[in-house]
Amino acid sequence: MDKSFFEASARERLLGVVDPGTFREFLPPPARVTSPHLARLDQPVAFDDGAIVGDAQLDGRSILVGAQEGRFLGGAVGEVHGAKLVGLIERARAMPVAPAAVILLFDSGGVRLHEANAGLIAVSEVMRALLRARIEGIRFIGLIGGSSGCFGGTGLLARCCDALVMSEEGRLAMSGPEVIETVRGVEEFDARDRALVWRVTGGKHRFLQGEIELLVADTTRAFRAAALALLAQRGGLELEDVEREHSFLRRRWERFGACDDALDIWRGLGVADPSSVPLLGTEEFVDLARPLRNRP
Repeated sequence: MDKSFFEASARERLLGVVDPGTFREFLPPPARVTSPHLARLDQPVAFDDGAIVGDAQLDGRSILVGAQEGRFLGGAVGEVHGAKLVGLIERARAMPVAPAAVILLFDSGGVRLHEANAGLIAVSEVMRALLRARIEGIRFIGLIGGSSGCFGGTGLLARCCDALVMSEEGRLAMSGPEVIETVRGVEEFDARDRALVWRVTGGKHRFLQGEIELLVADTTRAFRAAALALLAQRGGLELEDVEREHSFLRRRWERFGACDDALDIWRGLGVADPSSVPLLGTEEFVDLARPLRNRP
């Protein structure tokens, strides 16, 4: 039975995306590579530290894959968690024949506050490794649809990928709703307003904003199909790619910087009835949004 991507564990998501029976895990739970910082703080540990990495096949093609477990400390990145992702990327660079892609299943609230400095360093190391690998032509595909969303440093990592896939249930942003409310007050952003949270950070808004390539239904089968569709596209990171993205971001700020809500942006993009967008099914929404969405 096809599972909900949002409700599935990291392992269930990963195994639902790759070809059956092909996943080989690096540093699996029996290796018991855990965070030393959590133990010192008398906090519970996970034997995979919330990061599952390994190699597999997708439609018979060699890939490397990593998945974050949002059920463990919100998928937050600590020293070991980040090191496993760095090791995965460095393995891709060292392979005699480059993998067809590195696929990352994001599900994280950002840096692990229990080991903040180590977590911040880990995110920067993952980002450095990812961009170095992209320059060498290795393709990165990010999948976002887990229960913890994709926030903080992990949000930055996601936007460093070549391509992103989201479900409507997924959320993507730098600062999470609770962080914004804490720093700027509930008047700025009410983190308890679930409709507002999903309007501003959810998959439909990110698709209309041109920040993701594909919006899919909340099933592992749909995410697998999307990853397959993106597998054959060009990888790499050239100066013109960076310049094009910067130009896109500047135009977007000039056009929408004064908007207070995603509804204002949707209206500015030409959506006749913005209030109806959250009620649309995935296919109906994509048909509406495809000709209107903001693109680099």
